[in-house]
Amino acid sequence: MPSPGLPLLFLDVDGPLIPFGAPPPGGYPTYPGPVPYGNPLVARVDPALGRRLLALPCQLVWDTTWLSDANDCLSPRLGLPQLPVVDWPVADDPGSDSQLHWKIRTLAARAAGRPFAWVDDEITEADRRWVAAHHPARTLLHRVDPQVGLTDADFTTLGAWLRTA
Repeated sequence: MPSPGLPLLFLDVDGPLIPFGAPPPGGYPTYPGPVPYGNPLVARVDPALGRRLLALPCQLVWDTTWLSDANDCLSPRLGLPQLPVVDWPVADDPGSDSQLHWKIRTLAARAAGRPFAWVDDEITEADRRWVAAHHPARTLLHRVDPQVGLTDADFTTLGAWLRTA
């Protein structure tokens, strides 16, 4: 189990692990293996990503509306242990800034002052500004192209940042 002193890596599913949107020429690649819950999108999850995620110097945390289904459905496919899961509030704060992603306040609170990286396909400059102003530790808000998911370049960026966090 990773040390609690390691940076957190909040990992979204749809976009980073399951590419979606207009398919690339030739369609999305699919990978053999069981398709839990009959969800055909799970076949787009490259099982090799699990090994690469485990090699990062961080504590992985599911940050997805899949909630614990990410552990049931995706962790076995990726060869990941059961990961902590972010519990989302029932409703966003009605006075919240509409430019911010609905996840960002909860992620910063969950990090509790620890360095963290957030991997998602919906990150904006407003989120980066808010975190810079409200979170005391180093952060990396890394946007992934949802049509391709995590790439070698994404792992290079994450690895470099995590090794210096």
